Formats: sequence, structure tokens, C-alpha cells
Amino acid sequence: MMGNSTMQALVYEGPKIMNMRELQVPQLLEDEVLIKVEVAGICGSELSGYLGHNSLRKPPLVMGHEFAGSIEKLGVGVKRIALGDRVTVNPLITCRVCRYCLSGESQLCPNRQLLGAHRPGAFAEYIAVPERNVYKLPENLSYEQGAFVEPFACAVHLCRIALLTPRDRLVIYGAGPIGLFVLQTAHVYGVRNVVVVDLNESRLEIAAELGATVVTNIEKAVGSSLGSFDVAIDAVGAGVTRQLCIKAVRPGGIVIFTGLHEAEATLPINDMIRSEIVTKGAFAYSTEDFETALEWIGQERVNLLPWTEQYPIAEGGACFDKLISGPGKVAKILLKP
Repeated sequence: MMGNSTMQALVYEGPKIMNMRELQVPQLLEDEVLIKVEVAGICGSELSGYLGHNSLRKPPLVMGHEFAGSIEKLGVGVKRIALGDRVTVNPLITCRVCRYCLSGESQLCPNRQLLGAHRPGAFAEYIAVPERNVYKLPENLSYEQGAFVEPFACAVHLCRIALLTPRDRLVIYGAGPIGLFVLQTAHVYGVRNVVVVDLNESRLEIAAELGATVVTNIEKAVGSSLGSFDVAIDAVGAGVTRQLCIKAVRPGGIVIFTGLHEAEATLPINDMIRSEIVTKGAFAYSTEDFETALEWIGQERVNLLPWTEQYPIAEGGACFDKLISGPGKVAKILLKP
């Protein structure tokens, strides 16, 4: 058990500035638990935050929302979770009483707060979390797998609202963690015909090993069948990939936008009207999507561990730089406090 009241944390202090600092261990509210962080993943949205491009993340801030650990301390009102439990966490803290929370769309809660953005995150030795957001890890799951539940939940949500069916032809723009998890989720849905597009050859190697057809230039590779996909998913969030998704689908096709890279984009609205193309935004996940992700990881239906690297949290700044400059054949970096 912890003896002192301070801890080491990786603090984002300005664009491209991250330093280890000694902070106070969080004080618990009565419905909260204190988690000793074992591993915490770096998310793409945190990379844009690190560069200073993300309005949600204001320095000084302890980032980190994909994590797992063990229960160190209990608030006085905690009943369901016990000391020593191995857990993962849904980092989207919602009000539980608004129309969205009550109708199963908690990710749209107007009062939502994200750990590592609105509240201190998991790039630290300890983190305080409401008990209701905490999930026990099944015995067969490692902490590393527990840290994957959050990004995988994004893919579960995305494939659910894309209404995937086994015969669909699917194209995914972006072979980062979300694109790769979407590929694996589509396989759970029985979708076998998947093309993944990215400029990064080493990330495409991962997608190919996971069973996708991979291309760097879809016009050259797919040619005349561009415009025949049932579903296109933009896991990049650039203006060009958003336009290419619209081009890729058949009349009546579905396009899901999830990448938050650029705030604005020009789209061929008249073509979209004439072809009755359905577009949806996909943000995070509902509580149910998170629980589905935990269940499917427990059933070993998805796995990115072979393409994962771990580093001490003190090397966090260097890891952010590595992911931005080109990580090679790595899908995810986990930091260990």
C-alpha cells in the first residue's frame, strides 16, 4: 500500500513539452476509488493535444484515458469494488440522468467529462475514478488487454452505428489503432471484404497480417470499383480522407466520420444528395459499447498486443515524439508508471 501522499506524474505543460512532476495523490470523493495505474496507452487525440492542436487539452494537464490497474483505496460510499481488484475504466464520466444517458447514448451527455482532459488522467502513479466507471478485469485478461478496452470500445461503437452486415464491402481510411480495431471488429461482424488505406507502409503491414487488403492509393488499386463500397470509415479526420470516403461508397452507402483531425472540411454535398449517401459522426462509445468491448477482448476476438510496445512513463515525452515522427510497425505504445 502507498505510504506517502505524493506521486510521480507525466505532465503536459505546453506544446511539445512533457515533464515528470511530483504531484499530490488525488483525494477521494465518497463514490470514488483510487487506482494504482499499471499501464496507460497513448491515444491519437493526445498526440494532437501534445502538439497544441486540441482545444480539449489545456496545460498543465495529466493526460491518459486508456488504462488499467489495481484498487488501492476506497471512498466511504463504495460497495461494488474491493481493495486489490484488477480493473479497467470507462474514462467518459457522464451524469447518468439526462435524456442521452437514459436512452443508452451516454457519449452525447452534455455534461460529459473525459479523464485526462477535463479531469486528471492516468499518466501518473494513481488516479481517482467514480466507482460506477470501474470494471473488474476477468482473470484471463492482462492489464495490457485491460488498457485496450477503451480504444476498442470506439471501434465497437463505430461498427454498431455503421449497421455492418457480413456481405458488406468495407473501406477504412487510416491504419492507426482505431482503424485496426475497426478492422478486427468488422471481422467479429462477419465482414471479410475489407480494404485499409494508409500512407504508412509499416502500419499497413499490421492491417495485412490482420487479414485486410491494403493499399496506399485506393484509386490506383481499386480503380473502377471505387464507388462500390457499402460502408466507408474515416479514421484519419483529414479533409482529403473525408472526401475520399464519400467517393468510395455506392449510392445509398454509409460513411462514418470518426477522426477529429481537421475541424472543417469541404464535401460534395450535391453528389451526396443525388446518391442518397448516409453520413454519421461516431464519437467515443456508449456504456454498452464499452461493456461489449470488454467482453469481446475477454473472448480473445481481438488482439493488438503483438504490435504493442511498453516504456517507463518517464520516457513518455520521447514516446509522444516517436508516435508523431513515425513509430514503425507499432500500433500502440503503453506507458508504465
